[in-house]
This record gives sequence, C-alpha cells and structure tokens, in this order.
Amino acid sequence: MSISNELYSVILPTYNERENLPLIIWLLDQSFKACGAVYEVIIVEDNSPDGTLEVAKKLQETFGKSKIIIHPRPGKLGLGSAYMDGLKLCKGSFVFLMDADMSHHPEHIPEFIKAQKSGNYDIVTGTRYARGGGIAGWDLKRILISRGANLLADLLLSPGVTDLTGSYRLYKREVLEAVIERVRGRTYVFQMEVIVRAKEEGYRVAEVPIIFVDRIYGESKLGASEIMAYLKGLWELFLSL
Repeated sequence: MSISNELYSVILPTYNERENLPLIIWLLDQSFKACGAVYEVIIVEDNSPDGTLEVAKKLQETFGKSKIIIHPRPGKLGLGSAYMDGLKLCKGSFVFLMDADMSHHPEHIPEFIKAQKSGNYDIVTGTRYARGGGIAGWDLKRILISRGANLLADLLLSPGVTDLTGSYRLYKREVLEAVIERVRGRTYVFQMEVIVRAKEEGYRVAEVPIIFVDRIYGESKLGASEIMAYLKGLWELFLSL
C-alpha cells in the first residue's frame, strides 16, 4: 500500500490527561513511522485543571508545530463538538478519531490503514466484539454494561457493525465532513450517530478487531449520569430515523 504522500490527521480530545498524553503521542509517532505515513495530531483541550495544556505545549515544542496542533477551549463542551472543532483544523485526507487515555492503542493504526486501502473504504471502525478483538482491565459489571449498550443499540438501530459504541475510527475526511453535518447528538451518542448516518448515505464501512485497554492513569468518566445520557440519546436517535 502506498501512503507516503498522504497525510493522516488524529483528533485527540483531552480532559485531565497529563499523564497519558506524552505516552500516546510517542506511540502515535512510532506507529505512523512504522507504516511510513505522515501525520498530525490535533489536541482539543477542554481547560483541564490538571495541567494537560502545559504538557501539550511541551510536546509541541518536542515534535514540532506541524505535528502537534493545539486547540484550547474554555471548558468541557462535549465530545461531539470537540471532534467538530478538531476537524476544522485537519489538513489530512484521512482522519482518526480516538481517545487520549490509552484505551485506543496506536499499535492498531497500521491495521486501520491497511483495511481502508484494501477496499477503498469510507470508514474503518475498531471493534472489541469480533474475532481477534477484546477488552482488558474491565470488571464483569463494566463489560456487561458495554455489551448491553451495544445490544440495545443494535436492536434499535440495526447499524450493521459489531461495536457501535466504539469510538476508535478512521474516516476519509470528506466523508466525516459530510456526515457530521447531519449529526444532532454532541455527547455520548455522537459516535453511534455518525455510523448510522453514514450507513444511511450509503458509505462503506469496514471493521478491524482491536484490544480495548482500560485507562492506566486517571479516572473513568463513566457513571450513572453518563449511562442515562446514553439511553436518552439512543432513544432520540431511534426516533429521528
């Protein structure tokens, strides 16, 4: 596969990720170098109280302003809006969306690129629930919540993918720009809605198995309020179809 002339953009929303950010940036650099790809990382920083912004600035000094682009925001404005803001700064023909907490390991990046090239797919999404995928570090309760969320989403939306709640994806930039205009949700159903709207438009989606690893540093952002927001958003998405 020839990717030497293509630029890949990575959008990383951050909130309290000062410990994780240096590691994921280094691993991103190693993964893109391994497959001969040119990349840039757009860090969308939501005014983290732990000093994530200062860490991002130091990384920018180390890797260069062409590799690390920082977009500070005044506070937590939602995951969907973070991706939308980051997308406006992307220069690449392809865009990775992933988490900064190391749950989405950059080692899978060559597999995403290879899968996209194999069929010129519009979207490649990582899945924990296909052969070769999995979850590390979660207790049984968290696994059951995730499985239940996916089963409910599959029942209501019939998306045609095995891991609709996953958020580790590679998009053709023009596809993401087109689909995101139709997306109404800005929080926990954003990633689901992007796939559903893309399928409605006839875009082609491939899957690659990934190992999802629970965060090493920091605290999980999943709680009762997040679960209720997910259920509310899922129902609203179902009614909008």
